Amino acid sequence: MILFFRGRENNVIAVQIPAPPDKETINKLIWLFSGAEYIPAKSLPGYYIGPRKEMITPWSTNAVEITQNMGISAIQRIEEFYVSKSENPEYDHMLQRIYKGLEQEIFTVERKPEPIRHIDNIAEYNAAEGLALSEDEIAYLEELSERISRKLTDSEIFGFSQVNSEHCRHKIFNGTFIINDAEKDKTLFQLIKLTTQTHPNKVVSAYKDNCAFLSGPVIEQFAP
Repeated sequence: MILFFRGRENNVIAVQIPAPPDKETINKLIWLFSGAEYIPAKSLPGYYIGPRKEMITPWSTNAVEITQNMGISAIQRIEEFYVSKSENPEYDHMLQRIYKGLEQEIFTVERKPEPIRHIDNIAEYNAAEGLALSEDEIAYLEELSERISRKLTDSEIFGFSQVNSEHCRHKIFNGTFIINDAEKDKTLFQLIKLTTQTHPNKVVSAYKDNCAFLSGPVIEQFAP
């Protein structure tokens, strides 16, 4: 079932829970949502901007974990919706959608997974899906298919294209460059790193695990 809490900032927080909660749980959630008003209704009229039902947001994941730390173990999902005065407001079409009313099915996903596809021609699939596999990579996958005595699936080929891509592997970016028969002493990646190594300024860590950290003030993020 879905519980609704009306916030102070023109927002509604929807909580998915498998069974009706007791009064203590309701009070805990009201406190967590900064005094939001609990609305004991199965649906709310109006127009709302909210996350797509197919995509659980990082905000929801954090919120559910906080409720678990508060001793509420049953909550499955928490999402935030904003009231819209218009049927056609501006919003992020990639991550959000417009809801005409909020009801008990706002998190129900009816789409079923597509069936597994076994690929007959890897080169054609590569061109059709824009995977940017090289001829050597296609040959490797074809040889692998023969070795395991079955056709590769669409997800296997797509996954290989991502993991083995230039973006992930830096095959060219981190490769040795030989120009006019002279090997360069640094790769492109080393040249980019050189800037931070020479002038680190407030950089604490960079180019490790695809993230970077800068030194900054000490702040308090969450204190229940």
